Amino acid sequence: MMKSFQLSRYWVAQFAGWGLFALINVFFALLFNSYEPKILQRILFFMEVGVIFSHFMREVIHRSSVLLKDLRQQILTFILLTVAFSFFITCIVSPFEQLFQLRTNAEGEPVSYLSLFITNLISFIPLLLIWNAIYFMYHFIIKTRKQEMDTIKLEALVRQLELNTIKAHVNPHFIFNSLNGIRALVDENPERARSAITELSNILRSSLSAEKAETVALSQELKIVKDYLALESMRFEDRLRVEFLVDEKTLNSPVPPMMLQTLVENAIKHGISKQMKGGVIKIISDIKHNQHELLVQNTGHLNGFAKSTGFGIASTKDRLSLLYGEKASFEIRQLDPVLVEAKVVMPMKGS
Repeated sequence: MMKSFQLSRYWVAQFAGWGLFALINVFFALLFNSYEPKILQRILFFMEVGVIFSHFMREVIHRSSVLLKDLRQQILTFILLTVAFSFFITCIVSPFEQLFQLRTNAEGEPVSYLSLFITNLISFIPLLLIWNAIYFMYHFIIKTRKQEMDTIKLEALVRQLELNTIKAHVNPHFIFNSLNGIRALVDENPERARSAITELSNILRSSLSAEKAETVALSQELKIVKDYLALESMRFEDRLRVEFLVDEKTLNSPVPPMMLQTLVENAIKHGISKQMKGGVIKIISDIKHNQHELLVQNTGHLNGFAKSTGFGIASTKDRLSLLYGEKASFEIRQLDPVLVEAKVVMPMKGS
């Protein structure tokens, strides 16, 4: 069975808009008794030309990504496109009108080419300006509504994160292990025990307030991660080795709060803890192609973990998508036979 043909909203709007233009011209021609035998031909010709060339102009807008530029550049580009296409259409339409004598003066004689050219240019500029204004406003409203929906989704996600923060970012096993480690240190190393209590307090405080801001500076996030790793080192001792390779230029870069801690926790849970001899965790922060690359590498094997739908990984993907859209990416891969890498790419501040 053949599928039914259905016009898109764009083409419905195209035909409706230019059809309305034709009807208005016919109405005024009849109203002022200026109906000529060839006026209908001329109006239909203008309608066809309008549909074809406005569609061509739309293709130019899409291919040059005009709608992705800032507001001022968009407006300037639309004005330039209006003038350029009006001139282009006039250069094509005027010879046809002159050749087939579609426009005549009061005496029924063909008008001069110069007069015809100027009249057409003056006619097409406001027409295309109106077309561009409607097209621009439509996409501006759609984009604004999408941003509002993204904001609502982000707020909903924040509320969800607030309810799951301690469970997702600082799991009970970690707290119990830390408390047991601190208890063991109280007698043999009281100073280290006091430091461990401060580290645990910092992590819990950060977890409870993590989702009150959309982003925090990487330097702040690194402090939490270092506290977390210092506590985990009590459990793993020599089995856990940590390396930091952080470009100082990225320290002020914004990152979602507790995101890096989540990735490090996953690296320990699914990587280091499963290795008899332990392993290494590398935290790398660098700038490449004007983007912030944040990497967490750990000894271990994926074993299907890349397809995990756990809250930590899922929330990381959702937060990056809502904050940066297609400008950010996240992936987990087996970098080599013994090394797993979690990679986050985000736009630099201001880009």
